[in-house]
This record gives sequence, structure tokens and C-alpha cells, in this order.
Amino acid sequence: MSAVARPTPPQSTATPHILDNAAWAALTGPHAHLAERVGSAARYPLDVSPFTALADPADPRAWDDLAALVGPGTVTPVTGAKSAPQGWETVQHGQGVQLVDTALRAEPAPEAVRLGPDDVPEILDLIALTEPGPFLPRTVELGTYLGIRHRGRLIALAGERLRPPGWTEISAVCTAPDHRGKGLATRLVRAIAAGIRERGDTPFLHASATNTGAIRLYESIGFTLRRRSDFLLVRTPGA
Repeated sequence: MSAVARPTPPQSTATPHILDNAAWAALTGPHAHLAERVGSAARYPLDVSPFTALADPADPRAWDDLAALVGPGTVTPVTGAKSAPQGWETVQHGQGVQLVDTALRAEPAPEAVRLGPDDVPEILDLIALTEPGPFLPRTVELGTYLGIRHRGRLIALAGERLRPPGWTEISAVCTAPDHRGKGLATRLVRAIAAGIRERGDTPFLHASATNTGAIRLYESIGFTLRRRSDFLLVRTPGA
């Protein structure tokens, strides 16, 4: 009796894009020197960035490692996960968008100045005024930050945050309310992007899904929506 050959089902060759888990790729790549890690969970120091990351958000063991890393009863953000395991409290669930540079005109901004640790108090004041996202005392260690001053006062800012291999996120883009409408933020985004491209990386960025004005601006200058993403703020099990 002859055997009937059955066709082998095609094997999927699709692999996750590195930007699907950008924080993990950064913490295990160019930012590994900053990483605090337990097994399949990692985070930045608490005065650098609130980001935590899991090697595989679908792996319960990675969540166990995260609980060990941050401690019991601790509220922490998690990227790339749609839900938390049983026993974890979801404090907040938000959605964002990820955009990548496809046609951005990158160029230096002659009026921009490099910002460093001595500028942190001014940066934090501008961040508090404009609320572009979290910025902490050592966030400037993540990459290049540029600012524009008017009569000595810092009025606009943009810089680098996550750095997965081959990519760099543009972040903390903001302008003081009394200086908006002058294109300052766009000039700084182009200048930050120029530095990113110089070292061979591609710029990308994140925005809240509800921030339609910012999304339209980024798309108008050459960014393209790549994916929608989930953001969780969770509390670890325990007292």
C-alpha cells in the first residue's frame, strides 16, 4: 500500500519588527549600560526613564521577572502588552501611535544649542509647562537634546529617547505656549533627525492616539504611521 504524500504546510517566515518591542530592544542594545534587569524583564533607572520592558509580553515568566525587578505592590508602566496577567491590577490602559521617518527633510538648526545636565532645571520647567511626556533628572543621558532660547530663556526642546539597534526615537518635543506657531518644534525635530541619520539610524517617534494635532504635524513633515500600540500602567501583585 503506497503512502500518500501530504504537502507540508508552509512555515511562517514573519518575524516581529524590532520596533514592535522598542523599549526591550533598546534596553538590551544601545542602552544596555543603563538597564536594570531580571531575566526577561528590564527597566531604566527610575531617574532616567519610567520605561520597563518584557522580552515577550505574552510570556507569564517575563511578568514574574518584572514583579521581581520592581517589587510587590509597585505601579509601573509596561509597553507592548495588551493586558496584564491575573493578579496584576491595571491602573490605566492607553493607546498610542508609532510613526517612522519616510520623507523627513533633516537639517541642522543653527540657532539650536546642545542641552546637558546643567540645563535640567530649565528643561523640567518647560516640560511641566507643556507636558509632552515624562522627563526625569537624568533623561538627558539617553541621547542628544537640543533647545532654542529666546533672550536666555529655554522656549523649545526636542531630543532622543529609545534607541533600538538601527533606530532612534525623537521625544520631548515641546514649545512654550507664548512661542508656538513659529515652527520651532519642527526645526528641532529636523535637527535631531539630522544627527540620528548621521550615525546611520532611522528616526521614529510615538504620540498619544488622541493627540491628533501632533500626529497631523508629524505626517505633514514626513513621518508615516507604522502601527498603533498599547500602553499599560499596572500594579504588581503583593502588598
